[in-house]
Amino acid sequence: MGTIQQSHIIDSIADSLQFMSYFHPLDFITAVNEAYEREESKAAKSAMAQILINSRMCAQGRRPICQDTGIVTVFVNVGMDVSWDCEMPLTDMINEGVRRAYTHPDNVLRASILADPAGARKNTGDNTPAVIHYDIVPGDKVEVFIAAKGGGSENKAKLAMLNPSDSIVDWVLETVPKMGAGWCPPGMLGIGIGGTAEKAAVLAKKSLMDPVDIHELRKRGPKNRVEELRLELMDKVNRLGIGAQGLGGLTTVLDVKILDYPTHAASKPVAMIPNCAATRHVHFVLDGSGAATFSPPSIDDWPEITWDPGADAIRVDLETVTAADIKTWEPGQTILLSGKLLTGRDAAHKRMTEMLDRGETLPVDLKGRFIYYVGPVKPVREEAVGPAGPTTSTRMDKFTRQMLAETGLAGMVGKAERGDVAIDAIKEFGAVYLMAVGGAAYLVSKAIKKSRVVAFEELGMEAIYEFEVEDMPVTVAVDSQGVSVHNTGPAQWKQVIELKVPEKTT
Repeated sequence: MGTIQQSHIIDSIADSLQFMSYFHPLDFITAVNEAYEREESKAAKSAMAQILINSRMCAQGRRPICQDTGIVTVFVNVGMDVSWDCEMPLTDMINEGVRRAYTHPDNVLRASILADPAGARKNTGDNTPAVIHYDIVPGDKVEVFIAAKGGGSENKAKLAMLNPSDSIVDWVLETVPKMGAGWCPPGMLGIGIGGTAEKAAVLAKKSLMDPVDIHELRKRGPKNRVEELRLELMDKVNRLGIGAQGLGGLTTVLDVKILDYPTHAASKPVAMIPNCAATRHVHFVLDGSGAATFSPPSIDDWPEITWDPGADAIRVDLETVTAADIKTWEPGQTILLSGKLLTGRDAAHKRMTEMLDRGETLPVDLKGRFIYYVGPVKPVREEAVGPAGPTTSTRMDKFTRQMLAETGLAGMVGKAERGDVAIDAIKEFGAVYLMAVGGAAYLVSKAIKKSRVVAFEELGMEAIYEFEVEDMPVTVAVDSQGVSVHNTGPAQWKQVIELKVPEKTT
């Protein structure tokens, strides 16, 4: 029996988080590529191409797959016979590993964790603390399942206390469309069934640590009700036509994971948590012989994919674009942005609207400008900015009308759909909403040639930056008439799928 030392834990946690920040699990890449190859929706296929290209670039450049480098979640199985040689408690060792990973000078990861969540919401600066779950098990080893979970997908978690007679399938099919596309499909759905409310949620999260294996399950056939549910939900969720990035298409989920636990006779708790296109998780075991090691995959394991914006793509100069130009843009059209692009997300919008309410002048003039909903990673070496993919736009919906009405803002760039209140404001003021691909943050950052903070520097990654971009690819997601591709695309592809594969009666 070996003795586990403090450095074994700290180094393993730090190295695993760095590793997963730029290496997708290969089972995930294989699944996305298979979905890409069979996809018939042009928009969804383009989105998946960008995700796959971004993943390959990150593996080569050793930089984060997504600008949201996640909240660290750890499941630790501690053997009852483990021998320790440590001064720090295990929780402190894990958090020290997180701290070192997120402040690594060669690959700085974005610190997203805020203390005092109901009050000051101040960034801890090093992405600690992690969310840790312990289980005491037989044996003399420590087994660790660790993930970095992005906020966009985590925010779409759902919990229901169903009646014992209620259908889990019906609940899932009703709930998934309401989640929108902010979780960056295609990804996985983790489902926990049973126990109590908190147990179901933990089961759902834990299920997402498993590899994509739905095709193997389909090939051998289900052996129990849980496996039957996985296959049924996989097929029926994909029949919804939501597609990659919510643009409409054949593949919404790559796998459905389910874990269950005995529950009270009067209860049927069900939790559902999605994993996004920036799926990041690692498994390792410590036996006292040293820290865990992680072998880089071969770059040949990634598909060779190229992306072409298409003949109908138009180049737009942000310095000269007019309201008349914006009115000519069509839903689903690819736009290549060049020029100066402002950024701003939740904290910046809250602060700006409070200033407007007080009659104060904003620190930046937004008239005729575009604002990008992003919180970038800090740059390293020669970078102008680190990975800088979009954040979920619906969080800015409540600010949209005031921003358009009182500042003259011309357009917005973000991720996923907009809600009705934002779409109505966009239509009223003849503005536009453009969508960048979530899960392609490093690829997007290559279009950013210069970056500087222009306001609210104390907000860190939530400050307002001014980017100088060159041919930054985006899609017209809501045009000036209020037509949303996130409404039209899934509706169209749901019909296409129903015609291709009529639903079987069960």
